[in-house]
Amino acid sequence: MSKVHVLNHPLIQHKLTFIRDVSTGTKEFRELVEEVSMLMAFEITRDLQLQEVTVETPVGPAKGHTLAGKKLGIVPILRAGLGMSDGILSLIPAAKVGHVGLYRDPKTLKPIEYYVKLPSDVEEREFIVIDPMLATGGSAVEALNSLKKRGAKNMKLMCLVAAPEGVAAVQEAHPEVEIYLGALDEKLNEKGYIVPGLGDAGDRLFGTK
Repeated sequence: MSKVHVLNHPLIQHKLTFIRDVSTGTKEFRELVEEVSMLMAFEITRDLQLQEVTVETPVGPAKGHTLAGKKLGIVPILRAGLGMSDGILSLIPAAKVGHVGLYRDPKTLKPIEYYVKLPSDVEEREFIVIDPMLATGGSAVEALNSLKKRGAKNMKLMCLVAAPEGVAAVQEAHPEVEIYLGALDEKLNEKGYIVPGLGDAGDRLFGTK
C-alpha cells in the first residue's frame, strides 16, 4: 500500500485552486490555508481508533463512540507551518502543539535545527508534522529527524503541495511515514520552487517578501 495520499476531496481541490492564484491576497490566502488544513485533517484522522461508550440522552441510554488510543500532537515547521495549525486545532482542539524551527545553512544549503519544543509525552503521541510546501524535502526530513531523536515513534506528514523530488527524499529517509498531500505537482525549478506550486507560502501567509 502506498504511503503517499493525495486528498482529492472536491472542497480541498476547490480551495487549493484559490490558494494557488497569484491574485489571492494575504487575508484570503491565510483563511483558505486554514480551511484546507481543517479539511485535510478530517481525512488524515480517518483511522483514529474508537471506543464504545454509553451516554444518557433526554429519552434514555444510547451507545456511542469516543476517540481511544494514542494522543495527538501537531508539529508545524516554522514559520509557514503555523498557517496550518489553527485549522487542525478547530477540528481537534485537544491536540498538543509542538514546534520545529529550521534555517538553511547559506554554504551547504542544508536545513539546521535552531528550535524544537515538543509535548513531554513524546513517545505516547501520534504526531502530524505540517508544512504547506514539500519542495526539496530537506526541511521535512530534518523535522522528522528532530522528532525521532526525541523519542517520537508515530508520525505523519501533511503538506498542501509537493514536488516529486520532495516526496522521494522523505520516503528515502523515513519510509514508514505516511505523507498526505493536497496536490502532487510537476517538478522543482532551478531555484527549488515547486512548479506550478503556489509561490512562497510563508511570504503569502504573513505578507512579507
